[in-house]
Amino acid sequence: MNIAIVGTGYVGLVSGTCFAEMGAHVTCVDVDAQKIQKLKDGIMPIYEPGLEELVKRNVGFGRLSFTTDLTEVLDDVEVVFSAVGTPPDEDGSADLKYVLAVAKQFGQHINKYTILVTKSTVPVGTAKKVKAAIQTELDKRGVDIPFDVASNPEFLKEGAAIKDFMSPDRVVVGTESEKAKEVMTRLYRPLMLQNFRVIFMDIPSAEMTKYAANAMLATRISFMNDIANLCERVGANVDSVRKGIGTDTRIGSKFLYAGCGYGGSCFPKDVKALVHTGMDNDYHMEVIEAVERVNEKQKSIVYDKIINMAGPVKGKTIAIIGLAFKPDTDDMREAPALVVIDKLLKDGANVRVFDPIAMDECKRRIGDVVTYCKNMYDVADGADVFALMTEWRQFRMPSWNVIKKVMAGNVIVDGRNIYDRQELKELGFVYTRIGEK
Repeated sequence: MNIAIVGTGYVGLVSGTCFAEMGAHVTCVDVDAQKIQKLKDGIMPIYEPGLEELVKRNVGFGRLSFTTDLTEVLDDVEVVFSAVGTPPDEDGSADLKYVLAVAKQFGQHINKYTILVTKSTVPVGTAKKVKAAIQTELDKRGVDIPFDVASNPEFLKEGAAIKDFMSPDRVVVGTESEKAKEVMTRLYRPLMLQNFRVIFMDIPSAEMTKYAANAMLATRISFMNDIANLCERVGANVDSVRKGIGTDTRIGSKFLYAGCGYGGSCFPKDVKALVHTGMDNDYHMEVIEAVERVNEKQKSIVYDKIINMAGPVKGKTIAIIGLAFKPDTDDMREAPALVVIDKLLKDGANVRVFDPIAMDECKRRIGDVVTYCKNMYDVADGADVFALMTEWRQFRMPSWNVIKKVMAGNVIVDGRNIYDRQELKELGFVYTRIGEK
């Protein structure tokens, strides 16, 4: 099957590469000529474990190619995926200008039956706008060319996206016609030969499913952080509470870890968009609004603990390890580390940072206002406080004796609850974590 994917960001590039790995012939399209040239040269615009190898292999086999011009391939493809960005507007709503631009170009140039599938996360009702935009362009041309629109939201986790795509727990597809359903079934069957887990539904339900899934996960995170903050005040241990409720099969243990808040490209944006969708339909999303408020407050928790443990930080040196919003990615969108660093700098602290992957991204975002270090021991050199923001695997078993030797102070702030309090206490550190007094 020949397909095109418009947008070579996280969703588009991973999806296109994985479809190619399964034998489809895929053309990835992007208006950014520099990005397309880099992809042709084998240079990845994002970090995702295993992606670079997969891209190069499928380019080599001739199943994956890149272009800036969708019209070059429209006559040869059965399906066009729209995976362009939907950044939040100032009011929190999703900006659909790129989605509608793809629909307009699609309508201007298709010459045979083709399906336009929205892969981007979009509000309920977007498919109607996409369909209208396509039909408007066909009417302008005075032609009657059949087409379908569909919704196929992504559920990829950054850092595990390839595995998620190749072995999904489910694929959600919203369609309006049996023909579109048949084409999408052919496309996804190779991924699910043992257990066909495509869930077909109407398009508005598919659009809502993506937002509902992310909002539920965000809710669990904010709920547990709210419980953690109360645990500290009443003398309870949030890790014990998590185990106690997570073993209830009605609740489960996933996404119940206390920490310094969620970030990334999905949860913050989608929570805001869902709230705005409620407002547009005269409905107040009270739970989801609370989820957002709790998370914004939680992003400052590590900063609050630094001040509580070390006092005023003007002139002091604070070491921050972990900059990306989660491990195994260089994504710093809405990262809690950015909030903490900004507050510390405004207080006059000297901030030293290290992340295994996200150093270049951090420098792109905030410049040279912090000191970029070589590793977790270099970052601790001369530090009064050592704070963890992202739980990379390589941070789990540090040589604390080395860190103690190079630090000027002895305060450890654990924003992800991965260290052992008793071990650090015995070594002479003053240690604090989330949700434990």
